[in-house]
Amino acid sequence: MGSFSIWHWLIVLAVVLLLFGRGKIPELMGDVAKGIKNFKSGMSDDDADTADKSKTIDNQTSQPVNSVKEKTTKS
Repeated sequence: MGSFSIWHWLIVLAVVLLLFGRGKIPELMGDVAKGIKNFKSGMSDDDADTADKSKTIDNQTSQPVNSVKEKTTKS
């Protein structure tokens, strides 16, 4: 009762093939592979964008802080 026999797996395989058809399974796996590839490229683009933004944020934060200090000392 705890494990499946070879007959159980053959029946499951037959049902899957009947539901999805013979051509659908490779097509589905190709779509999954494309999705993974797009995800990886998106993550690498995200890392590059984050590095560029951190450089500009560091330069921008030093300037407004100085201008705020100047305004408060003038008042």
